[in-house]
Amino acid sequence: MAILKLKPACKDYIWGGHRLVDEYNVSYDGEVCAEAWELSCHPDGPSVIMNGEYEGLTLQEYIDQNGWEVLGSHCRRFRDFPILTKFIDARDNLSIQVHPGNGFALQNEGQYGKTEMWYVLDAEPGAFLYYGFRQEVSREELARRIQENTLLEVLNAVPVQKGDALFIESGTLHAIGKGILIAEIQQNSNVTYRVYDYGRVGKDGRRRDLHIEKALAVTNTLPIVKKGSGYPHVADCDYFTVDKLFLDGNLTYRMQGTVYDTSFLSILILDGEGTISNKGEKVTYRKGDSLFLPAGCGDWQIEGCCDALLTTIREKASPVRAGVNIGSSEIRIGLVGDRNELIAHRRYSIDLKKTPLEIISETAINTLDLLKENDVPLDQCIGVGVGVPGTIDRREGKVIYSNNLRWEDVPLAVEFGKVVPCPVRIANDADCAALGEAAAGAGKDVSDLVMFTLGNGVGGGIILKGEIFEGGIMGGSEVGHQVIRVNGRRCSCGRKGCLEAYVSMPALIRSASQAAGRELEIREIFEKAEEGDIAMQEVLEQYTQMLGQGIVNIVNMFRPQMIILGGLVSEYADILRDPIMRMISEDTFGGNLGKLPELRTSVLGSDAGMIGAANL
Repeated sequence: MAILKLKPACKDYIWGGHRLVDEYNVSYDGEVCAEAWELSCHPDGPSVIMNGEYEGLTLQEYIDQNGWEVLGSHCRRFRDFPILTKFIDARDNLSIQVHPGNGFALQNEGQYGKTEMWYVLDAEPGAFLYYGFRQEVSREELARRIQENTLLEVLNAVPVQKGDALFIESGTLHAIGKGILIAEIQQNSNVTYRVYDYGRVGKDGRRRDLHIEKALAVTNTLPIVKKGSGYPHVADCDYFTVDKLFLDGNLTYRMQGTVYDTSFLSILILDGEGTISNKGEKVTYRKGDSLFLPAGCGDWQIEGCCDALLTTIREKASPVRAGVNIGSSEIRIGLVGDRNELIAHRRYSIDLKKTPLEIISETAINTLDLLKENDVPLDQCIGVGVGVPGTIDRREGKVIYSNNLRWEDVPLAVEFGKVVPCPVRIANDADCAALGEAAAGAGKDVSDLVMFTLGNGVGGGIILKGEIFEGGIMGGSEVGHQVIRVNGRRCSCGRKGCLEAYVSMPALIRSASQAAGRELEIREIFEKAEEGDIAMQEVLEQYTQMLGQGIVNIVNMFRPQMIILGGLVSEYADILRDPIMRMISEDTFGGNLGKLPELRTSVLGSDAGMIGAANL
C-alpha cells in the first residue's frame, strides 16, 4: 500500500467557522472547526490513515513500523516528522502572533520553531491579513505599543484574494484576518507566541494568555517585503518545497510524476475530484483530501479535475554537521561543511572520574559553544555524529560496552540530544575514522576499504559500498581481535593471540624495550632500525609479519579495494609498506592472479574520526 489517505485532526478554536465541514468534506461533529490538521505527526493532533492495510494507524505509527526511509534521505536531518499541513477557516480575526526560529524553540520549548506558507483558498471582499510591520520599530516601541494596545497602528495590513500565497518566516509578526480560508504548510510545530488578542476570552471565561516576553525576544522588527508565489515553486525553503498542480479536466486531464527515495510526496486537494494511481493501486480523491506517498514508491499518476498543493522536502542548503570523537584520553569536536571540510574544531582532555552522563552533557555543551563561536545557527546544523570506542548499538544510540571508557549500557544519543536538539547518530570510533577516510581522505575514490588504526589498541573499520559494515548483529567489526597465534600473548579483551596483542603501539614498545634492555619510544624504534640496529630490525620484522598476516586475513574475507593504515604507528608506514605488500601478494588467496588492494596511509590523521562521525 503506497498511497495513504489521511483523516485530519480538528481544532475548535474560538475564531473558527464551519466551512471546512460544509465545503471541504472534513468529518467533524462539533459546531466550530477552525483548523483541520490534514498531514500531521504532531502529538497535539495526529492524522490517521483511512485506507488499506494501515487503516486506523496514525501517520506516526506507520512511520515507526516502516522506518524513517519512508520519509526519504532529505529528511534524515530532522529529529521529528518535518512538516504539518492544515486547512484554516477564519470566521473571525486570529490573534496577532509570532513564531520562534528553531534555535529558540528547541532550547525553550523542546520542539522545532515555525516557518510557514499560506495559500489563500477564499477571501471575502475587503479581507486582509497582517504581515510584519509598515515601518521599522524598535523593540522598546514594540513593547510599549503592546502595553498600550496601539500595535495595530504599525502593522502591515495586506489585502488578499483567492490564489494569493505568502511565505512567513519565523520571527514575522502576523495574523489571518476574518473571512479568509487558507491552506497552510508549516514546520512541524505548535509553538505560537501571542501578543494581541482583541481582548477576547476563552472557553473558561478568561482572557487568553499572551506571551509578550518571548515574542519580544524573537520578533523581527524590520519591515518585510511580501513574498508571493515565484517560479518554479509556490514556496521553497529548507523545511518544505510547495508546488501547484492544476488539471482542468479537459485539455489537462492527467499528470504523471515520480516519487524518488529522497523525499515523500504530500498531495493536498484544494478542489475537484478524480483518481491517483501508483504500482497498480488506484485511490479516489475529492476536495479536502490529503494523501501521502512514501519516498521511493516510484511513478504515480493523477487524473481528473483538481487544484492541489504538492509538498516535498529538498536537500538543505549549505548544511553543517558536528562530528565528535570521544577517546580514552581526550575529546575532539569538529564542525564539518557540505564538502566534508573541517570548518572548526576543539579538543580537551576527558575526565574519566566523571559519570558517563556528565561527560556526555559536557561534550554536548561544548558542541553548542563551538557552533556559537563560529556563528553557525542551530538550525543550520543538520545533525551530530559521535564516535565512541567499544561495542555500539547504532539503532538505539547506546554504548553497550566500552572497555576504554569503562561505560556500560549508556544511552548516549538520547542524553546528547537533550542538550543539542538535533538528530544524533553514534558509531564505534574506529568505524568513524574509516568512514572519514572514505568520505574525504585516502579512500575517497573507492567504495570498499578496510582501515587499521594502530594506536593504544588496534581498531578497525570496514566500509563496503560506502557504508559502515556492521554484520547481522550489533557491535560491528573488530579487526584487532582476530587470533593470529593460537595460545599467544594475552590480549586486553581476555583472549590469547589477538592481532592487537602484537601490533598495538604498547605491544611494539614492549617488544622493542625488551630487546633493547631499556624503555624506548616509537620514534626511537624506527630510527634505530633505519640506522642498522639488528635487534630493532628483527622486532620490526616480526611486527610486520603479524600485521601483514592480519591484513591478509581481512583481504581474503572482504576483498576490499584498499587497505588504509591509521593511528600513531602509521606515521612510519613507509618502512612497513613494501614488506606488507609482499605478504599481500604472496599470501592472499589467488595472489597476483587477481586484483590486489592498494595500501595507503591515512591522510586525515586525528581529524578522520570527527569527519567520519559527521558523516553518520
